[in-house]
Amino acid sequence: MATITSSLTRSNWATVAELLEHLGGVPADRVRMVPQPGTATERDVIEVQDHSDFTCELVDGVLVEKTMGYLESALAIAIGASLRAFVRANDLGIVLGEQGTLRILVGQVRVPDVSFIAWSRFPGGRLPDVPIPAVAPDLAVEVLSAGNTEAEMERKLRDYFAAGVRLVWYVDPRTRTARSYVGPEQCTVLNEADSLSGGDVLPGFQLSLRELFAEIEGRAR
Repeated sequence: MATITSSLTRSNWATVAELLEHLGGVPADRVRMVPQPGTATERDVIEVQDHSDFTCELVDGVLVEKTMGYLESALAIAIGASLRAFVRANDLGIVLGEQGTLRILVGQVRVPDVSFIAWSRFPGGRLPDVPIPAVAPDLAVEVLSAGNTEAEMERKLRDYFAAGVRLVWYVDPRTRTARSYVGPEQCTVLNEADSLSGGDVLPGFQLSLRELFAEIEGRAR
């Protein structure tokens, strides 16, 4: 299992503007005020997941709502289905969907839209029977929504790689492009003529972006 280390935290903000800047400029309507920002815990993440119709991440003691519309969800499921088929066929690990909560760093619970975790991340290859395992995925996938800010996704990218994530895909349905990262500053921009590649994380895996984006094209009936 990857070592979980701490990221920079701060629980005292003089203004709401400072808080939002710390979170990456997320819209104010995505920041939960109960519990008070800076005091939220993993228990609060679980409570939201069990009793609400939305999902929250925990960022330095703050509950931040995830954004995902039906188009983003359709793409995430398509990506997850392709990954799961490949991973199962090769007995490589597990694939989680858009409610797969993971404690990737101390005080940081992230919920990638799709993630792959190799068996080697789990002691003895056994899944822990806990609601939020302390494990970073090998691959994290985020399908970008209109409510995501550039600074937010840059912060999330740094957190992922600080936690030991090896590959990150940001998929943008609006521009029909994707970015594949093997490090915070190591990015390959892909268009519809390209394919998402598993690289060293999932050797042999390929997913055509043209075929993926066809998932959200209208179909005459």
